[in-house]
Amino acid sequence: MRKYLAEFFGTFMLVFLGTGAVTVAKGNVLTIGLAFGLAITISAYAFGGISGGHFNPAVTTAMLVNGRIKGKDAAWYIVSQLVGATVAAIIMKIFVGGLGLPTNQLGQTDFPKISMGLAFLVEVIATFLFLMVILNVTSKDHGSDAFAGLTIGVTLSLLVIVALNLTGASLNPARSFGPALLAGGSGLSHLWLYIVAPEVGAVLAAFVARFMGSED
Repeated sequence: MRKYLAEFFGTFMLVFLGTGAVTVAKGNVLTIGLAFGLAITISAYAFGGISGGHFNPAVTTAMLVNGRIKGKDAAWYIVSQLVGATVAAIIMKIFVGGLGLPTNQLGQTDFPKISMGLAFLVEVIATFLFLMVILNVTSKDHGSDAFAGLTIGVTLSLLVIVALNLTGASLNPARSFGPALLAGGSGLSHLWLYIVAPEVGAVLAAFVARFMGSED
């Protein structure tokens, strides 16, 4: 149970701080990128020692493919992540409403400026790169436990900065799920893309990382 609570709190922290930078702080691209990156770094060091610090169904899928987690745990990890993201979105909606801002703007991911095909490609590539870093920096063979959380956080910050104006930079089905569920609209109707594309990127990264020796 402690592992699942750790995944809940870590994902909650990611969505709460990340979308808070978008909706409450009204941050620019750099601010938002740093908010998501620092949130995952904090969560990794605070809760990673308990659960392994996934906080993302795509990460859990990659770990499952490479045999680092069992199926039952993976299922409960994903449930915990989705619940954590949803609770964070609920609280953020209360905060946004309290400020008198539109409660259908909760930092949900969408792609109003580009085509669906390009959006899918962006999320696949960004998630693939993110998971390649995670799988290699946490590898027992050549990873670095002391700096893993920081490395993962910096990577997420940079990927969010690059992809934010394209797709909202999800790289994480749970991060998109909570805000979309509460905001509705096109963010909810396009949610399937933010579930499928990161999972595709994660599976590809799992096989490539294994070929490069991450599981040796």
